[in-house]
Amino acid sequence: MNTEFLMNSIWVMLGAVLVILMIGGFILLETGSTRMKNAGHIAGKTILTFSIGSIVFWAIGFALAFGKGNALIGFTDFLYSGYEIKGLSLSGAVYFLFQLAFAGISLTIAFGGFAERAKMGAYLIFAVLFSIVVYPPIAHWIWGGGWLSELGQQDFAGSTVVHLTGAMAAMAATMILKPRIGKYNKDGSANNLAGHNQVFTALSVLLLWVGWFGFNAGSTLSVDKGFFGYVALNTNLGAAAGTVAAMIISWVVQGKADVPMMLNGALSGLVAITASCGFVAPWAAVVIGFIAGILVFYSIRFFENRKIDDPIAALSVHGAAGVWGTLSNGFFATKALASVGKPGLFYGGGIHQLVVQAIGVIACGAFAFIVSYVLLLLMKAAMKGLRVTEEEEMMGLDMSEHGSYGYPELVNAEQKLNA
Repeated sequence: MNTEFLMNSIWVMLGAVLVILMIGGFILLETGSTRMKNAGHIAGKTILTFSIGSIVFWAIGFALAFGKGNALIGFTDFLYSGYEIKGLSLSGAVYFLFQLAFAGISLTIAFGGFAERAKMGAYLIFAVLFSIVVYPPIAHWIWGGGWLSELGQQDFAGSTVVHLTGAMAAMAATMILKPRIGKYNKDGSANNLAGHNQVFTALSVLLLWVGWFGFNAGSTLSVDKGFFGYVALNTNLGAAAGTVAAMIISWVVQGKADVPMMLNGALSGLVAITASCGFVAPWAAVVIGFIAGILVFYSIRFFENRKIDDPIAALSVHGAAGVWGTLSNGFFATKALASVGKPGLFYGGGIHQLVVQAIGVIACGAFAFIVSYVLLLLMKAAMKGLRVTEEEEMMGLDMSEHGSYGYPELVNAEQKLNA
């Protein structure tokens, strides 16, 4: 067997495993950022919906995203059988698994907008629809040879394809489901429905940070010249800068170094550098991550002031930072690294690439939001509502949807104290 083919396959397989491990990070992130009465539900539904998404993407989604077709959609290669894919210098099955993992992460982000009030059935049905109707067309437009690819859209590992797409679906769900009970007072002021475990949340960020090396560096799809190391360097710098920036801005504005905000800053830096990690210099990675850390602080406040209840900050971390990360290529992409599209504004490319990046953001963001919104409205009508009853929400989704608590001893003890 060709040595390069084998090494590429091993490297991307490692990347796929790291990305799938990020599902564990999202379980801890969403669980730690919400209340303990919903913990078991969140953990279980995340594994189940990833499983559903995997089967649907294997049967239909991969063909729509990466099959031969036109500028809008692919329509070959349904029920992927493990064959080698022409033009790839790695195993076709490994490449498929890597792309499946990305689709699963986008779906997990989308479900951030459902947290703590959606029916279990809503998760299951939307997992199927998202994996067919929402994610594949956008992946095809940018990575599958579609119309944005032909324009020269730069999205190295998915600030738009994975993160913005998931965030727009989350926003549609958040708006339709309405805020959680107790989130807003009659005068419009917001209450802090704090998550129950900051240690879980911090650990989740570390898991995601490590997994992101598979996400970004794995997207080189090759070990050639060790370029994956350069991508990993930029990824780490972006995350670090986002962490520091969010801590500074929360300390300056609020007078305290807010821990959840600092953690959101790390994730925002990671999301922002995802589009540009293979196109920019390390100094630019620091700038991109730092701006993302500031942006997430004000974005969370923006959505909260508009009564859009986003329990795990999916709209800000994956949406706002995803937009910024995609646009940042239009400023910072270098001549030497712009293997797709053109250099950015600061490297003599003019505004061409910035315009292309903006077109991609608007088109993909609008498509993901509108399609998700319509699908959820149809589901709402068919299911006679997407949201659990007030009584069930107060009880917690662990008990109302599954009949058992994720933390039975702790929840029972708390209920006795409150009785």
